[in-house]
Amino acid sequence: MQIRVIRGQKKSNMKNLFQYEPSAWVPFRDKAEIERVKSIKSEDMAKHPNPDFKITVLPDADVEMIMITDMIQRIKHSADTGEKLVMILPNPCPTYRHVAKLINALQIDCRNVYGFAMDEYADENGNIPPPEWEYGFTYAMFKYFYYNIDEHLRPPQSQIVGFTNKNIADYSQMIADLGGADICYSGPGWTGHLAFIEPDAPEFKAPLEEWKLMGPRIVTLSPFTLAQNSLHGIFGKSGNLAAVPPKAATIGPADVISAKNRIDTHALTVHGTSTAWQRFICRLVLHGPVTPLVPESILQTLSTDVYVSETIAQDIEVDWSKGY
Repeated sequence: MQIRVIRGQKKSNMKNLFQYEPSAWVPFRDKAEIERVKSIKSEDMAKHPNPDFKITVLPDADVEMIMITDMIQRIKHSADTGEKLVMILPNPCPTYRHVAKLINALQIDCRNVYGFAMDEYADENGNIPPPEWEYGFTYAMFKYFYYNIDEHLRPPQSQIVGFTNKNIADYSQMIADLGGADICYSGPGWTGHLAFIEPDAPEFKAPLEEWKLMGPRIVTLSPFTLAQNSLHGIFGKSGNLAAVPPKAATIGPADVISAKNRIDTHALTVHGTSTAWQRFICRLVLHGPVTPLVPESILQTLSTDVYVSETIAQDIEVDWSKGY
């Protein structure tokens, strides 16, 4: 068979050579919207019609400092005023060690701090692991954050809360009883999930207005989330899909919406390279339609501070010189 190499043909014509629908596994499959957001240039990333949805593009190293600085400012204010500080915290990455170091260096009293993990793994029957399970988010929250704070500065251990089989039904109420969350930190997963609010989880299947009222629950993790998290260091960063538990406990959209403040960061790459699965979902989350099929898109309707790294803001372009 002879193959003729086509040169100089317009991209629009090239696309017409082979047409296909996105896989049925993909939660959001609106091809027109996908093409539109994929084409958003880096210089247009920060533009949004909602003035309360503030997008800032920063150098990569500065994005991590946003969360560190914000946490320290809030904890210091709490210590100085005696006011409660209630935080909804994402997976405790090593960033929390830097927060603890600053708390110790500045000798900030954390007695008024309350921290709630936004999610945790669960087994196939919906059982949440004990906090001693070394691969869990609650374990990491204590290891990287709580126990790195000098003992005399720590809040009571009961004020740092992760999901358990006993408290999941009351999780939202526990936060509400403290006056509500002052801040919810987040960042999009490959599916556009916030926490483990998955777009394809049957437990979150509902029209938008009903979905917005949903609280914490056990959910079925997306196959894409299994793939994403199999690259985490705790699971060997080797793509072992079987290592990631099949379900999870998570806060719901209602908990995100009811928080007084929200900070969302987009800065995940593959170990500092230009390869980043987050580059596309960032655009869909920030500039696509508001839909449960892209859970983080709900932030577009809320007062939210969004910080995007320069690497994630880079234009999406074909690069034949690279493989994976």
